Amino acid sequence: MTEGIPGFRTKVLVVEDEEFTRTILADSLAASGMTVRSAISVAEALEILLEFEPNAVVTDLHLGPGPDGVDLLERLNRDLPWIGQVVLTSHTSVQVALGINRRIPERAVYLVKSRITSLADVEDAIFDSITRTSAEDSISLEPAEGRIELSASQGEILRLMSEGLSNAAIAARRETTLRSTESLVARTFATLGLSNDPNVNARVLAVRMWLQGQVVVRGRS
Repeated sequence: MTEGIPGFRTKVLVVEDEEFTRTILADSLAASGMTVRSAISVAEALEILLEFEPNAVVTDLHLGPGPDGVDLLERLNRDLPWIGQVVLTSHTSVQVALGINRRIPERAVYLVKSRITSLADVEDAIFDSITRTSAEDSISLEPAEGRIELSASQGEILRLMSEGLSNAAIAARRETTLRSTESLVARTFATLGLSNDPNVNARVLAVRMWLQGQVVVRGRS
């Protein structure tokens, strides 16, 4: 079941040179509520990326002559690191698929076609990849001038909370999924040292710390 919020549709780019697989996957994800575009090559994918601005890319490793899925993932890592990455391949081993001298990015979700039991497996991989992208805005527990240092994404989360936005509204504002937003909120609370005590409203305390200047966003003074 695709998770989401009213008015928000996860955008996915499917990159696959085999027509049957590409069509089935794209149509199935679209039927589940996602907005889907497809490409048959890295060159076509790059043309679509900036205009479509997907939340995640699902790509095969082998895409016929020319650049392959690894080249595409490396380009995403360098230029568009906020996009989730899912590798959909028939190879159970990365080394078998790529050789010993090539690697896929660590944050990419590796999905083997023969092990997929339902569309939910692909959907979960997509949401997982988006969550991993948010997680890469890693936290720092070292104090900055006596304050707690947060990543840019965590700082944005607190700013939106201070405006009174719910998690669903924050997800809509940031154009990401509710699942990844909730994960980022939980990590932000953990960084601030806020416990899961049911008698304590962590959201109120987090906003208070933000307004009182007890936190600093990495890269800002």
